[in-house]
Amino acid sequence: MALEIAERQGGTIINADALQVYRDWSVLTARPNVQECARAPHALYGHIDFAEAFSVGDWLRALTPLLATTRPIIVGGTGLYFKALLEGLADIPLTPPDVRARAMARLAEGGIAALLPDIHADTLARIDQNNPMRVSRAWEVEVATGRPMHEWQDDTPPPLLNRADCATFVLDAPKDWLSPRIAHRFDLMLEGGALDEARAVLPKWDPKLGAAKAIGAPELIAHLQGTMTLEEARTAACLSTVQYAKRQRTWFRARMGDWTPVVAAELR
Repeated sequence: MALEIAERQGGTIINADALQVYRDWSVLTARPNVQECARAPHALYGHIDFAEAFSVGDWLRALTPLLATTRPIIVGGTGLYFKALLEGLADIPLTPPDVRARAMARLAEGGIAALLPDIHADTLARIDQNNPMRVSRAWEVEVATGRPMHEWQDDTPPPLLNRADCATFVLDAPKDWLSPRIAHRFDLMLEGGALDEARAVLPKWDPKLGAAKAIGAPELIAHLQGTMTLEEARTAACLSTVQYAKRQRTWFRARMGDWTPVVAAELR
C-alpha cells in the first residue's frame, strides 16, 4: 500500500517499526528489500547499530526533520510510535548510562519485583507492571530525574502531527486469516537468510539489548548455541509471532478504533 501511494502521489516511506531500525536485522524483521527501496524513497530503516539503544523519543527526533522536507508515508507495527507521533511524548531527559546499568542489574538479580517499590504508585497505575522494559524505564526516570514518570507525561508537549491533518489506516488481520500465514512467513525468512543474520550477530549477542527483541532472534540464537533444534526454534518463533499479533490486535482495538480499517484478506 505504501509503495503504491508513493509511486502514485509521491512521498517518502518512513519506518515506524522498533526493530526494523537495526542494521543487522533485514530478513528477520522483513525490512523492505532492495527492489522495493528502488521504487520509492525510504527512511529510518536499518540505520542503528545492534548494541545501540533506540527509544520512541529517538525515533521522533529522527523523524522531525523528515516531516519538513518530504510527504511522509509512515508505516510500521509499533503502536507506541504512532501514539507519540499523534498524541505527543513527554520530554523526559535521557537516562544516564550508570542509572540504566543499575536498573539492568536489579532486573537480573531480582526481576521486576526489585524495581516496583521505588516507583510512584500513580506511575505504576499507568504502566504494564509485567513488562520489564516499561517497569525499568519508569524506575530509571524516577531515579535519574527525581520526578515520577507520570508527572513528566502530564506535561507532554503538543504532538508533531495533528491527527486531523493525517489519513490513518489500520490493518485488520484476524487470527483465522493470519495464523496460517505466520509459519509460512517464517519459513520464507529462513530461506531468505534469517539464520545467516543470526549467525553474524552471535558474537555480539546480548539478550538485554533492544535489538535482541526481534521475534525469532532468541530462538535462532538458541539453535546456534546448541540448545534448540532448528525445528524447535521455528516452532517457538512462530508461537512468539502469534502471541505478538494478539497483543497488536488488542492495541489496535484500544488505541486505533477510529482509524480506517484495511482488510488484509482483500489486499492484492
